[in-house]
Amino acid sequence: MQSVSRKANAVLRPLASRALSTQSSVDPSEYGSKVFVGAVADKYLKKQGESAAILDDPKWPVTKADKVAAALLEWGKDSNATTITHWFQPLGSTMVRHGMSAQVHNNMFTFTKDAKPVYSFSGSALIRGESDGSSFPSGGIRATHTAGGYTVLDSSSPIFMRGDTIFVPTIFVSWTGHAIDEKTPLLRSMDALNKEGKRLMKALGYNVPGVVPNIGLEQEFFLVPRDAFARRLDLQLTGRTIMGKMPPRGQEMCDHYMAPLNPHAHACIAEIQEECFRLGIPLRTRHREVAPNQYELAPAFGIASAQSDQNLMVMQIATEVAARHNLACLLHEKPFAGVNGSGKHNNWSLGTTDGINLLNAGQVTKASGNPIVFPTIVAAIVDAVDKYGDLMRCAIASPGNDFRLGACEAPPAILSTYLGEDLTKFLEEFKAGKVGEYKAAKKMLSVGVEGVAPFEVPSEDRNRTSPFPYGGHRFEFRAVGSSQNVSFVNTVLNSITADAFSRFSAAIEGGKKPQDVASEALNASWKTVFNGNGYSLEWRAEAEKRGVWRIDSGVEAMNRLSVEKNIKLFEGLGVLSKVETEARRVIMLGHYVGTVEMEANCMVEMIVQSIIPAVKEADQDTAALAAAAKAVADKLAKVHHEEDPFKKASVARELRLDTMEAARKVCDEAEAICPANLWPMATYKDLLFLDANQDAFGRTLCPRNP
Repeated sequence: MQSVSRKANAVLRPLASRALSTQSSVDPSEYGSKVFVGAVADKYLKKQGESAAILDDPKWPVTKADKVAAALLEWGKDSNATTITHWFQPLGSTMVRHGMSAQVHNNMFTFTKDAKPVYSFSGSALIRGESDGSSFPSGGIRATHTAGGYTVLDSSSPIFMRGDTIFVPTIFVSWTGHAIDEKTPLLRSMDALNKEGKRLMKALGYNVPGVVPNIGLEQEFFLVPRDAFARRLDLQLTGRTIMGKMPPRGQEMCDHYMAPLNPHAHACIAEIQEECFRLGIPLRTRHREVAPNQYELAPAFGIASAQSDQNLMVMQIATEVAARHNLACLLHEKPFAGVNGSGKHNNWSLGTTDGINLLNAGQVTKASGNPIVFPTIVAAIVDAVDKYGDLMRCAIASPGNDFRLGACEAPPAILSTYLGEDLTKFLEEFKAGKVGEYKAAKKMLSVGVEGVAPFEVPSEDRNRTSPFPYGGHRFEFRAVGSSQNVSFVNTVLNSITADAFSRFSAAIEGGKKPQDVASEALNASWKTVFNGNGYSLEWRAEAEKRGVWRIDSGVEAMNRLSVEKNIKLFEGLGVLSKVETEARRVIMLGHYVGTVEMEANCMVEMIVQSIIPAVKEADQDTAALAAAAKAVADKLAKVHHEEDPFKKASVARELRLDTMEAARKVCDEAEAICPANLWPMATYKDLLFLDANQDAFGRTLCPRNP
């Protein structure tokens, strides 16, 4: 490592002392202090003759907008936050747009006749804004000569404050009314689920005020030394290493999982939690993951629309706070080959607006007085997975999941569901005509130590190989990628469930017995239930025999979005029109092509400008490297030659998984024999081992000059 001057040490010392201090500075009373709900909102709305209770009415933007705007202005003035922005979720943002959101910041003042600024903010400005729809990915819905786009407040997600700015969650639609964002279809799907959920419950004799999807998101990520990150063009521009040989040590000893947090990472994560705490985001769980330098943060459950917003902010805050700690936060699904990648487990549940969890058998049976409600709901969900497994696969087809699904670290690309032996047995008896209350069995374990009391455990083990297991009170969509915006994921889950609820309701309303409807659906979709090892080769063969959805190619999964049955699903529920669905297919494929293009360009530049000169200096042959770079460039030219979105993305996938992987092998072989002091970029060893590689100041100890 280069020597560091005394002056540099003095500059770094405050960072080091902060990094090693992990004592939280947040008072419990500060929870949600930057969110305009509850007591925070009540203080300012009372001055307008209202209370925070009006924010619980989804129609307040129509009836109370001016009063809420006036209250927000006073809140902002008291907090030195007199800038406001409409905050929305553009399409095609994964791994390319910081924060995966869009925003225009406006000061809340106007001018008097004598040109003096005065604070002013109206209800109309709060509710609606305007932007250039043609400058965002729209799949052809918008163009430069038809560019109108409008932001409209989403009352289901709370307004919040960060720094000097008040953030207003909004949707984004075109002048024609087409959705050109991630949020609008999610809200439509939630309305459809509410409508069909209430309808089915009524058909089962259980009247509920409303049905909402609740989610909890387990966010995985890597924290790597920022100075090493700065010496990796690929990490900086694409989020993953497109080359790099494995170091002598990886994750073979399982020694990283839930180990004590690295002190530098600990301080960073604590600061992320503190900032999120004030924003009303309760990141209750933090721990190390399986791979070196990999971590997880997880919040409590909440309504899907607000949780999708909050997860975007968590990812943005993590990225920004990491930089302050001389770290880089990597959200890509597979930033490193040879060690586990990152996911974002989407725990999904259904609840009534009066607090009943519809996937909690005991709770819903007690509330409804009808033991048939729970198995009917589960039957509808299993039926939905069976009919629309291709859509579920499409929803998780992020570019980063190309390298992760089915790699013994994430579920395979086979869309099955795990129910566990107890629930499976119960449903088999239910299909056979037996009606009774489902009660999950539990058992007691004793470790044979006098000082350790016997303890209760669920009767079911955990199955980490299933993409969509039932976990008791929820289903967990485990295959979601870490970098994804989960709005579309939950749009799909809500929509396919609403469709199943609608079909069940129609049959029951038509005179069929609920048990017969649920049993017939279970019999038809039972092939989707699999409680075994999803990683096994035997399951792949068995799944094919059963006819379970299996789509290995993310590109093919994206292309399934606009097949006739899926267009009909979305149109029938009012979630997406045919035009909107086709536009999303084009955007997804284009986003994939753009991602691969950036990776290929980085690879060629790194080989030509960095690796070949270094290998030449080591007096080693560079012919194979030059040939590899040419092969990548030539294949990229073929990508550019294609015009059809699907064909273009298919060639890009070949470039990524065949041509570039072959080039990577050549580069990694060169790294293996090149003297360490000549290798021009940070290695996996430099990037993956904070515990061994960082000094007290957070600097990376490297055996070479940067």
